[in-house]
Amino acid sequence: MPYSRRMQPAIYILASQARGTLYVGVTSDLIQRVWQHKSNLTPGFTQQYGVHTLVYFEMHATMLDAIAREKQLKAGSRAKKVNLIEGMNPAWGDLYPGLL
Repeated sequence: MPYSRRMQPAIYILASQARGTLYVGVTSDLIQRVWQHKSNLTPGFTQQYGVHTLVYFEMHATMLDAIAREKQLKAGSRAKKVNLIEGMNPAWGDLYPGLL
């Protein structure tokens, strides 16, 4: 799904490395939020475990849709998250530069 520069609700998955620690989040501004994680401006899990590589994202029409999807992903298994990532990004590369 192409990313629009206008603020749009999104869910995202960050990884510490290929097949490493994963983090699922939701935001209304994907570029800014990932930048905050990469800059260690977000205290907590991602800062503590070095989870800064954007490996997957989905854009949504509304924040309610994005939040529902985030909850679905967080409740799902790690294997399901890995399958999503590898379907979009088999090399587990950082997708963030492509958003800029």
